[in-house]
Amino acid sequence: MSAYIPILLFILVAVSFPIITILIAKLVQAGRHDPVKAEPYECGIKPTSEAHDTRFSVRYYLIAVLFVVFDVETVFLYPWAVMFRKLALFGFIEMFVFLAILVVGYVYAWRRGALSWV
Repeated sequence: MSAYIPILLFILVAVSFPIITILIAKLVQAGRHDPVKAEPYECGIKPTSEAHDTRFSVRYYLIAVLFVVFDVETVFLYPWAVMFRKLALFGFIEMFVFLAILVVGYVYAWRRGALSWV
């Protein structure tokens, strides 16, 4: 049973840390709401338009999502590289399949015009 004490302590810290942080933030926050604090701020210049008037193209979000997907997927290459010798041929084939799927996704996005900036 004593082997589970570190796990219990970790769970207690993980649960209590956000609760304590929120309580401390509530204690030190400013009491009054100021309408000036709710205004948008653009580098010291008064805003020329409402923030909701600016529309971004869907292509902008598509490029952002593609970047995140391909960037996160490449993170899987690091553990594979560390364990490359232990994984041997099986690991090499699995990574080849993984990279092939990534390349197919990249080519698909490229052909669909998702990577065009204009």
